[in-house]
Amino acid sequence: MSFDALPATAAWDHRYARNGFEVVFLRPRGGGYELQGHTSAVEAGEVWAVRYSIAVDQKWRTRRTHVVGRSRHGDHEVLLEHDGGGEWLVGEVSAPQLRGCLDIDLESSALTNALPVHRLALREGECADSPAAYVRALDLAVERLEQSYLRVEDDGEHQRFDYAAPVFGFGCRLVYDRHGLVLEYPGLAVRRH
Repeated sequence: MSFDALPATAAWDHRYARNGFEVVFLRPRGGGYELQGHTSAVEAGEVWAVRYSIAVDQKWRTRRTHVVGRSRHGDHEVLLEHDGGGEWLVGEVSAPQLRGCLDIDLESSALTNALPVHRLALREGECADSPAAYVRALDLAVERLEQSYLRVEDDGEHQRFDYAAPVFGFGCRLVYDRHGLVLEYPGLAVRRH
């Protein structure tokens, strides 16, 4: 089952691990999509706000991500560019530690878990590793994040995936709507629009 075209907007309540809200505006662009969003939250006593713009190509590979953040640690900004084949620039500097990553994963965002499920197009029972360029919320530090997605049995029109990020000792079941946007991210976010 493939996903329907993206809606123009989406929003999530971020709760449990943090308290906040995320909104995103999604529009087709050049055969892919441009995803522009904002998240603000309080997490472990820290207040932060992140604004992002992500461009994905027609195969759902992240091509360009611009992130601006603010916290008590100051103002931060990072630009990540991807050649579509696995090579990244962070700023204008080559980032070999990200080689092979095709997705961006923003710690501040529930939206970015949509990117690999669209790109991978897994069938029920299929599993794939999907390492990502991971951007931290507080200081926008960039690192490699090993993660995997296992598509389990659909629940009506909702696709479901068992997600794992071993470095955090974290795993959960993610539920997606017909557009391929996460509805429930256990312990983190719930879709509101």
